[in-house]
Amino acid sequence: MNPQEPAGQADALRIPRYAGPSTFARLPRREDVPRFDIAVVGAPFDSGVTYRPGARFGPAAVRQGSRLLKPYNAALDVLPFASRQVVDAGDIACDPFDIGNALRELEAGLRELTGEGRPAVIIGGDHTVALPALRAAHALHGPLALVHFDAHLDTWDTYFGEPYTHGTVFRRAAEEGLLMRDASAHVGIRGSLYDPRDLVDDARFGFTIVHCAEVDDLGVRGVADRIRARVQDAPAYLSIDIDTLDPAFAPATGTPESGGLSSRELLGILRGLAGLNIVGADVVEVAPAYDHAEITSIAAATVVYELVGMLAKART
Repeated sequence: MNPQEPAGQADALRIPRYAGPSTFARLPRREDVPRFDIAVVGAPFDSGVTYRPGARFGPAAVRQGSRLLKPYNAALDVLPFASRQVVDAGDIACDPFDIGNALRELEAGLRELTGEGRPAVIIGGDHTVALPALRAAHALHGPLALVHFDAHLDTWDTYFGEPYTHGTVFRRAAEEGLLMRDASAHVGIRGSLYDPRDLVDDARFGFTIVHCAEVDDLGVRGVADRIRARVQDAPAYLSIDIDTLDPAFAPATGTPESGGLSSRELLGILRGLAGLNIVGADVVEVAPAYDHAEITSIAAATVVYELVGMLAKART
């Protein structure tokens, strides 16, 4: 192989896909190559959950669920692992007992990884990990347009007096000035709320909401067009809680809500966002202890693959 060419996946015609490296999509590790363009990195942290724990095991499960991924993404017409050097950067180790310290460790790790403008796709971990990711991206790109796929708003103030949880992360991000006002959107929101004021507070932070029920009327293309009109050419960060999918498609998550997106709808909306100025992304809240037949981890791995493909296509 030409040393100037990207090192891709382990060859599935020589090493069966159930064997070989345990990295995401059986890609090279960061330390195996002299340079990289895009990183996939784990954030095994779940001390910010408010219901089911277990997302700390998400990165390993999503890597296992990625073994069937092939080199060519036909939907995006891109060979992401041949056009750019994509690596698995391992996991960022962080404090499992002190949330504040864990956030600092995650931010430091992400700043080092992305410090030259190289984007990363983070595998969580619970949604709390999005806050250090946004801090690191903001340090490089300034205020961000957030496209947030989730069943829940995640803009609550505190939970049992704790300001940093997976349900408060985007309120903190807005308060810290990490987000552009009137350029961010929640997609897939549904389920019960604590109080009508939750929606009032959310709007005050500059979000618009595409409720999950609206997807039936707008369709996949209509949702993507609405997001594109909102974000325009701003630096965009995509944060995807796997519970945006209906529990039929993603049962293994901490706070499941009925009536969610299908896997096909989520992938279609993401593909409709290709060409946006995406500077980073995460896929979070896979809690594999509640999975069966790897349903959730395969769905999450496919979403990570789409995000890598979008980043690779934008940079070719």
